[in-house]
Amino acid sequence: MAPHSINSLQQFLGRQARKPVPEPLLALAEAASQRHDGVVAVLFYGSCLRSGRIDEGLADLYLLVDDYQRALDNVLQARLNRLLPPNVFYLETLYQGQTLRAKYAVVSLEDFVNANQHWFHSYFWARFAQPTRLVRVRDPRVEAEITTAFVAAVHNFVTATLPRMNGPFSSRELWIRGLELTYASELRSERPGTAGRLYDADPRYFDVLTAAVLQPLRQEADGPRYLFPVTSWERLRSSALWTLRKLQGKALSVLRLLKALLTFSNGMDYILWKIHRHSGVTVDIPPTLRRFPPLAAIYAIFKALRQGGFR
Repeated sequence: MAPHSINSLQQFLGRQARKPVPEPLLALAEAASQRHDGVVAVLFYGSCLRSGRIDEGLADLYLLVDDYQRALDNVLQARLNRLLPPNVFYLETLYQGQTLRAKYAVVSLEDFVNANQHWFHSYFWARFAQPTRLVRVRDPRVEAEITTAFVAAVHNFVTATLPRMNGPFSSRELWIRGLELTYASELRSERPGTAGRLYDADPRYFDVLTAAVLQPLRQEADGPRYLFPVTSWERLRSSALWTLRKLQGKALSVLRLLKALLTFSNGMDYILWKIHRHSGVTVDIPPTLRRFPPLAAIYAIFKALRQGGFR
């Protein structure tokens, strides 16, 4: 991207991130932050952001911390978080007599920036190319680092998707294709139309990002469309890279599920819910096996594999 495009994109993403969030979300962010020392920022993204209904779902938060050991009293959790970020936790808190729920991830600011800028796999940059709110932040320096990471996430998402596009394409077609590629690279088998609904929830957001990154490729016939010439070699290379991301992502997803046994209260139930949420596969664990969570988790993953849950 040209420097002026980077600057305009950074300003736009900064404004988007600073948009206000519902009051109940502030209560969840405060409750999550109280659990960990050294929190430098709290991010909010996902389905509850799109719907605006914090009271009806499981809010998705990211806590960025300055040091894993400081943030996590458990030495094993800290080491696992450093080895395979993020660690995921479950939270319930009361707000005006109502129980609010959140799933929040803990990752260091350094890892967050590095993952969005440099990671081969799309786990981070596919998420944070999407609308995200900066619920709280320690200081302007941290905010600037986070916004820079958002810019990198958008750039990585768009440039990784481009070689998979055929002929002139719209912003909507680009994002749907990219989202479908990233879904296939994790433990998720989203329902048909999920990517389209995500785009349609905030089309202006995605259109602005596309225009900022792909301005030189823009064509105006029949509305804004883009054309990116791709050679056969580039298309083949891109296909191979996404195949590698898919293989890597499935393995990392399984490892993260196993790691959740150490971070979630009722971690086994979370694993079963996660498998069903993203694959549609329901796995029943024999009561006797539930007494041994690691074995139960391996059993659940094996059963889901047998039923086609990790396509």
